[in-house]
Amino acid sequence: MNQRRSFLKSSALLASVLGVPALARASAPTDTADAARERTLRMYNTHTGESLRSVFWADGNFVPDAMNDINKLLRDHRNNQIAAIDPKLLFLLDQVSSQVASGSVLHIISGYRSAESNQLLANKSNGVARHSMHLEGKAIDVRIPGRDLASLHKAALRAGGGGVGYYPDSQFVHLDTGRMRNW
Repeated sequence: MNQRRSFLKSSALLASVLGVPALARASAPTDTADAARERTLRMYNTHTGESLRSVFWADGNFVPDAMNDINKLLRDHRNNQIAAIDPKLLFLLDQVSSQVASGSVLHIISGYRSAESNQLLANKSNGVARHSMHLEGKAIDVRIPGRDLASLHKAALRAGGGGVGYYPDSQFVHLDTGRMRNW
């Protein structure tokens, strides 16, 4: 009974952090065997030096503590603002990374970005969208050290999860859960 109470409390916390609509929209796997599969992400934030290995999906549910830890790791490193990361983005990352290098550490260049940080970057470069998906916690810029960036890019395109940007000069691939497009 204690475990059930603990789970319910943590689920309520997750709902308060992510909001019930975000959880409802999350594109959980539909195949029964795939839905039961545990999902783990290993990430390293290149700006803060923080690392995380986290099981974010287990027994067909999000793991609330893991979601909170991921939100913190993917925060805006310029001002430490934390926002809810779209759960669909985590499934997309899991799918793409498993095609390229299952179990490898994903180096995160940018996750959530506050409006102030996005404006700062947009003022410095014409390559930053003024209405970036990063502002909504629906985008991530990533690379996998020791793996060919082009293969990460191809895997992201095959996944068909949303927008995919290829930045070979800056050594990262952008993924988002918006409409399908690539650049």
